[in-house]
Amino acid sequence: MTSLPMRDPMKDHLLTSKNAALVLIDYQPLQIYTVKSMNSGDLINNVVTLARLAKVFELPIILTTVNVSTGVNPDTIPQLKEVLSDVKSYDRTSINTWEDKETVAAIKATGRRKLIIGALWTEACLLFPTLDALKEGYEVYPVVDALGGTTPVAHETALHRVSQAGAQLVTWNSVACELQRDWARKETVNGFLQTVIDQNRDWGWFEELRGAGKRSAAPVAAGARTR
Repeated sequence: MTSLPMRDPMKDHLLTSKNAALVLIDYQPLQIYTVKSMNSGDLINNVVTLARLAKVFELPIILTTVNVSTGVNPDTIPQLKEVLSDVKSYDRTSINTWEDKETVAAIKATGRRKLIIGALWTEACLLFPTLDALKEGYEVYPVVDALGGTTPVAHETALHRVSQAGAQLVTWNSVACELQRDWARKETVNGFLQTVIDQNRDWGWFEELRGAGKRSAAPVAAGARTR
């Protein structure tokens, strides 16, 4: 039961806390409530969980909005803003994030070549920057259960297009497991587990099993009775 030595986290072909950044685009009320490809409550929960995971693994986080400064749109939804209260937000007028100078500069300043992306809507604000980032040599990981389109067809068509272009489709849970990778990585395992359990409210049984495992692994004092 011995893990192989940890790979170089900068050169690993899988996602690590040292080679990836999270980019969240336009999680604003108008965009949320015009999504028709999934339930808005599930969408909010998933993107908040994704943000919490980024915090656990200390990923650089780029948060961007559209048309807040012009007065057209409200800011990022409060559920996400609460988790990212210390993260700078970049406002744009461009639909395509990759055509906003400040936001692109912030992404490039992270030095990370693997971009985990969530955006609304899938057919525009996810599609365009993903294609541009791929063209510039980035690896892009759209988190499909934290994305939403104005129709199921619009959502699926955009995902098909970015996938054909080379994007690697993931879910928030696959991102979580890929970043953790080994239960022996104690510096993040508790935060990883708590975030996953909090998102899956019906996973109370998992916490109970974890507690039972700890109890069964505890040494029994000499002369103590067991049952």
